Amino acid sequence: MAADINEGSVPSYYREVHQAICSRTDERVPIGVFQRVLSRTYLSSTVQNQIAEHVNNVDGFLSKVSLYKGLALIALAQQGKPPSPKLLENFIQEFPKPQLGEPKELQSLKIQSVEESPLNLSLTLAELLKKDTIKVDLIPEKKGLFLKHVEYQVTSERFTVSVYRRYNDFDVFHELLLQRYAYRVVPALPPKRVLKGVLTSMSDRQFIEGRRRALGRFLNLVARHPVFSEDELVKTFLTFSGSDVQAKFRDACKKMGDEFMTCKYATQAKDYLPADVQSQFSSSRELIRNIHNSFQKLRDRAERMASRSKENAADLLMFGKELSSLGSDESSVPILASCKSPWAALRRSVKGLSVEFSLLSEKAAQQCRREEDDVVEKLNLFLDLLQSYRDLCERHEKGVLHEHQRALQKYGVMKRQMLSATVQPKEQVSVEQLESRIVQQENAIQTMELRNYFSLFCRHQESQLIFTYLPITSHILGALVDSQVLGHKEMGEVWQDLHSKLKSLFGDGNGQFPPLSPK
Repeated sequence: MAADINEGSVPSYYREVHQAICSRTDERVPIGVFQRVLSRTYLSSTVQNQIAEHVNNVDGFLSKVSLYKGLALIALAQQGKPPSPKLLENFIQEFPKPQLGEPKELQSLKIQSVEESPLNLSLTLAELLKKDTIKVDLIPEKKGLFLKHVEYQVTSERFTVSVYRRYNDFDVFHELLLQRYAYRVVPALPPKRVLKGVLTSMSDRQFIEGRRRALGRFLNLVARHPVFSEDELVKTFLTFSGSDVQAKFRDACKKMGDEFMTCKYATQAKDYLPADVQSQFSSSRELIRNIHNSFQKLRDRAERMASRSKENAADLLMFGKELSSLGSDESSVPILASCKSPWAALRRSVKGLSVEFSLLSEKAAQQCRREEDDVVEKLNLFLDLLQSYRDLCERHEKGVLHEHQRALQKYGVMKRQMLSATVQPKEQVSVEQLESRIVQQENAIQTMELRNYFSLFCRHQESQLIFTYLPITSHILGALVDSQVLGHKEMGEVWQDLHSKLKSLFGDGNGQFPPLSPK
């Protein structure tokens, strides 16, 4: 009888359930929604999995008949019977009614569906990272001995193209991005500092390198953002190679306007927001603040580890140089020492040890670079994203909410003026102007309310984005462990070679070092 399941062979409850959980434009039911229906049955997970296996789905959707079949299996399982399709084949009575509650109560399951609600982000961290990888390289242009300006080569893997940008181009791009996406996490730019004279001092070089890294992090976060990555402005920045690039950015932005004006969900955002959106936002904000503080401490410790590796590299190099200097001293050994000391022969060997110490220094320097590039840089990337989220929260409070409150205050003043005008006779023209202004203010307030809901809509998505990025923690820890394992392995091999060399040079003939003091 399973093949005979249709609209007329099932109880009306089945049809009501289908109507409650299917899309307005598609009678199919997403498998995710059906799984949430199963979770309401209080059946064991084993039985739920059996039912899910017996229900056919195509491309992640159940047909109406498949849903009816699933509901029948749920009802039978709730009666204590095994959920087998064979039971349906031999069923001669009316299909039983599953205990799922009122059909209208099931509508919330449809709203929660990722396929149905644009509020939910379904991307994983791996999918975000695959969107694009941006490389920023430094290309200094010089005029004589003085630095003319710093230029960057920006290369996008997604668009397979390289363009050249100055810091001012980044600045304009960032300004326009912030105007267009005021309700999104727009990462901050590193500060601009005017360089004095020639780029020779270490502080200037470190600043330029730090800024290059920060610009790379900025572009990678933007290019991997689920909304920014599809924007024409971003594509223009990463691909346009013509003249007057900043004017091109501004033209692209003028044609589009801000996100509220172009997003198809802007005026409907309220309908998609959960009832407890403010509570969810408050708890998310507090958690993200704590995560931010913890990652700052992790970054500081990682920077200290890289700094120690750098200092270790410098110390090992200097140690080797001092050995080389010591062994290079060709001064003749005094007669009083020559009969008892082998120094004249050993100092040549001491000079040769500087090679191993130079190699140890190189390995320590490589360890430092791995810690900076693979650990500190990933920590800074996530910290940039976390800071941009905190900036977004402040923009919402100081921008949309503040403007909304001011508009309401202005509206209140106008209403009081109108009330005063009706009590005290005034010119008809003045009253009509006041009425017109009130209507305009009401429209402005309505627009601000819509913007406020859209801002909440965007912040809800950006909160999800932060939590989507959290698994980067495993990437960071993996990079840290890998760098330490490789660093200790490489340096251990050099130390072992040095140990063997020392035994042959200074050992007692049996490969043992003589004691420096009596035992």
